[in-house]
Amino acid sequence: MAKVLKVDSDHPKKEIIEEAVKLIKEGKLIAFPTETVYGLGADALNEEAVKRIFEIKGRPLDKPLSIIIGRKEELRQCVQEIPKSAQVLIERFWPGPLTLIFRASPLIPDIMMGENNTIGIRMPDCRIALEIVKASGVPLACPSANLSGRSSPTKAEEVIKDLGERIDLILDGGETKVGVESTVLDLTTSPPTILREGAFKREEIEEVIGKIL
Repeated sequence: MAKVLKVDSDHPKKEIIEEAVKLIKEGKLIAFPTETVYGLGADALNEEAVKRIFEIKGRPLDKPLSIIIGRKEELRQCVQEIPKSAQVLIERFWPGPLTLIFRASPLIPDIMMGENNTIGIRMPDCRIALEIVKASGVPLACPSANLSGRSSPTKAEEVIKDLGERIDLILDGGETKVGVESTVLDLTTSPPTILREGAFKREEIEEVIGKIL
C-alpha cells in the first residue's frame, strides 16, 4: 500500500519533497497534486519507470505521455525547436494548465513520444508539483493518477482508491484548484490544433496567437 503524506499545498515541507524526489530517483512512482488534477509522476528519462506507468494505469502504449518541467528554460533540452507561437503562449499561460506539443529532442525516450516524435510539455502552476520536478532535476512523466478509463482525480482519496496498492507514495495536498485537465495544443501543425480543450478555452488561445484548428 502506498504511503500517504499530508502536505501543505502552499508551503510544502522540504523533507516531504525530498522523500518524493528520492523515490523518483529510484525509479519509483508517486502521485501528487497539480493545479488541474492529481498526477502520477516518474522520471521521464527512465524507460523502466515510464513502462511502469503504462502497466499500472492499464494505458495503451500507443497513447503517449506528456511531461512537466519546473523552469521555462528547461524546455530547450526537451524539444527540437521552440516556434514563435510557443514563446508567446508560454509567456501568457505558463505556469498553468496548457500542454504544448513539440517535436521531441533526442533526450526524450521513444516510449514517451507520440506520432512523428512529438512530446507534450507543460509547466504546472502548483507549488507542490513545481518543487518536486525542480528538485528531481529531470522532466517528469505526469499523466493523471487514475486507472485508464476512470475519471481524473481531484482529491487524494480518489488516487488511493484507484492506485493505492500499485504505487509507492501519495502526497495529499487537498482538492486541486482547477479540477479539470489541461488544454492540449499541438504546435507541430499549421495552424496549431487543439487536441483537448480543458482549463483554457479555444477563444483564450486565439486571442494570443490567432486562428487555430
